[in-house]
Amino acid sequence: MHQYLFFIGDFPIRAYGAMLALAIICGASVAYVLLKKDGRGWHEHIIDFSITVAVAGLIGARLWDVFFFDWQYYGNHLLEIPFVWQGGMAIQGGVVLGTIAGYWYLRKNNIDFWAFADLFAPALILAQSVGRMANLLNGDAFGHPTGGNFGILYPESTLAHRTYGNQPLWPAEIWEGQIDILIFVALLLFSSFKHAKGQVFVLYAILYSTARFFLEFLRGDYVNLILGLKSAQMTSLIVIIIGICVFIYLGYLEKKNQKIIVATEPTVKTKKRK
Repeated sequence: MHQYLFFIGDFPIRAYGAMLALAIICGASVAYVLLKKDGRGWHEHIIDFSITVAVAGLIGARLWDVFFFDWQYYGNHLLEIPFVWQGGMAIQGGVVLGTIAGYWYLRKNNIDFWAFADLFAPALILAQSVGRMANLLNGDAFGHPTGGNFGILYPESTLAHRTYGNQPLWPAEIWEGQIDILIFVALLLFSSFKHAKGQVFVLYAILYSTARFFLEFLRGDYVNLILGLKSAQMTSLIVIIIGICVFIYLGYLEKKNQKIIVATEPTVKTKKRK
């Protein structure tokens, strides 16, 4: 892993920032293809929408990490809060603030939020997968010691090495990136079948939160516990429960609307021959 890809004079090009930029580009590109294929003209908004969501997502990811995961440190080092290149970005916070910003943008431009979110969800999880490679190259979001010879050995310059030394650590960030790709495929498959509006996006939230809940048992970069669970696990549980309820409710609304449409359709009566 390399925290610095190369230097332009004395200016370093950090792997963390480069991979985050690549994640945004990949996500926006996939979203553009899916939106253009949909045929409602929403692909024309993808640049402005992606910039809006990306900026809000990065801010949300940073603030979520600072206040929910590392406030004990940043509370005493307030000037370091903007230093995102040191690591410390929580995906959950990025999704929350990014979704709020996305909703604002779509409402402002009179675009159906749920329909757009369904098309954007696969692109979002793919971007998250690429983003996890930023964590790997930067040496953060690491696992705890495996207790054996299996695992990742991080360089001395990384937070992982400063935390656990030369101990092999679980490849938590790698596995999450791989699981994100599986979720990406699952969302594309699900979206190809008949479903209620909004269910693809909600399914994304459920699947990612489920994966995150279990992967947190392997994470070793923070140990703050709430009722025996890490804060990310508590957030994941809340999202899973709410997500399942919303998923079922959206399906119920879809069936209800279909019944109303069928009931209001004019019936064609045929005259009997005499």
